[in-house]
Amino acid sequence: MNLKSLAKDTALYGLSSIVGRFLNYLLVPLYTIKIAAESGGYGIVTNLYAYTALLLVILTFGMETTLFRFSNKDGEDSPMVYSTTLRMVGLACLAFIALVLGFIRPISGALGYADHPEYIGCMALIVAQDAFQAIMFSRLRQQQRPVRFVFLKFAFIIPNVLLNLFIFLVLPKFFPAHPQWEALWQHYNYGVGLIFFVNLICTTIVSLLFIPEIRGIFYGWDKKLAGRMLRYTWPLLLFGIVGILNQVADKILYPWLVPGPEGKVQLGIYGACVKIAMIMALLTQAFRYAYEPLVFNGSRDKNSPETLRDGMKYFVIFAFLAWLAVLFYLPILRYLAGTGSYWSGLKVVPVVMMAEIFMGIFFNLSFWYKLTDQTWWGAIISAIGAAVMIAVNVIFVPRYGYMACAWGGFAGYGVGMLLSYFLGQKKAPVPYDIKTMGAFLLLALALYAASLFIQRAMGLTMESPFNGRMIAWLGINTALLAVYGVFTLRSLKRR
Repeated sequence: MNLKSLAKDTALYGLSSIVGRFLNYLLVPLYTIKIAAESGGYGIVTNLYAYTALLLVILTFGMETTLFRFSNKDGEDSPMVYSTTLRMVGLACLAFIALVLGFIRPISGALGYADHPEYIGCMALIVAQDAFQAIMFSRLRQQQRPVRFVFLKFAFIIPNVLLNLFIFLVLPKFFPAHPQWEALWQHYNYGVGLIFFVNLICTTIVSLLFIPEIRGIFYGWDKKLAGRMLRYTWPLLLFGIVGILNQVADKILYPWLVPGPEGKVQLGIYGACVKIAMIMALLTQAFRYAYEPLVFNGSRDKNSPETLRDGMKYFVIFAFLAWLAVLFYLPILRYLAGTGSYWSGLKVVPVVMMAEIFMGIFFNLSFWYKLTDQTWWGAIISAIGAAVMIAVNVIFVPRYGYMACAWGGFAGYGVGMLLSYFLGQKKAPVPYDIKTMGAFLLLALALYAASLFIQRAMGLTMESPFNGRMIAWLGINTALLAVYGVFTLRSLKRR
């Protein structure tokens, strides 16, 4: 396995994913400071972006993975694969925009935004462009062009951050001289609606910068190739839908399970705190961006099982390092969730992060059916996991609130991970290093338990003020994290 190449590409993709998302995460305290939790405004953002994530999966319908698979198949013309993929996704996006804009008022009313149909129209234009761009970003990954990938990601991130800062920090200063601007601000839920307009502007900028890649659409169209690709990808579409439902169904269902203003308030608190836990999702995404092309490009290699084994082991080791780092420094990272009015939801962070680790392991386990063209297995496994997650939410959210959302994701991903492992070992066995990964799991849990014991002994909670005792606890946590680091280095040296 070319670990040097994997590490380099992961670092570059991580630059756009982790650093870029981190800059966006800096907007969360801005939102939560400027948008009071009691207003439910951040709940609107959380709810609509959950719909956007689901629609993005539907509009790409698994064609990112399909592009990788067919571009590296013997006898396939890689430019033709790209052109055909781009045309299929582009057509789906155009049909989606026409449908939403044609029925925007009934759709807005059904989703609970009858007073703001422009929010729905804006999000439709955003998600359609994102889906089309996703294929071009995949092409850059397939061609191993991480530098241009990073440039285009930051072409969205930097303007988005700057415009949001302008909206919430600069624009209000002009209200005394321009009361009509303040009236507009209030009409859009005190700036909440303007977040979506900014997103649309920045997404359109990236689409314009993609013009060189868009020209690939003129290479040609292969009807037979399109048929083969659709047969391969439809299970991936189901896999993707149920997979994303594991991530966003709680945020979509919450206003229905806890109706009224209180539901929006609680959803806003949950959504703000989950942003901290999503650091694990960024690690998984960065790893995926670099690892997926490597596996597919080497899928003909007889050593592929060893590639999958090593990739899984290194992912687990560094995933638990990230898990501990976030939890040990949560007294600092909590400010990403804004002010104390949102901190009551910090208890979801360890559970949601562990669920994200399960998802990452599930992703690594998924190659057994992707490389053998049995993608329908992914759909079945993911559907079972999603059913478990939705059931937990529907049954327990009305009674336990957003904490049930966290455990629902944990249960859903956990079930999917276990099913994929046991089926994979029967269908296409991989000699995973269970002993080593289990040792790191036990070590991480033991260190976290030690940190919690010390925290309680010191009389601290996640909502405690940042004082001398909190600093002392952070120092102890740093020592505990160093223990994990030393264990990791010694373990790697032995190999």
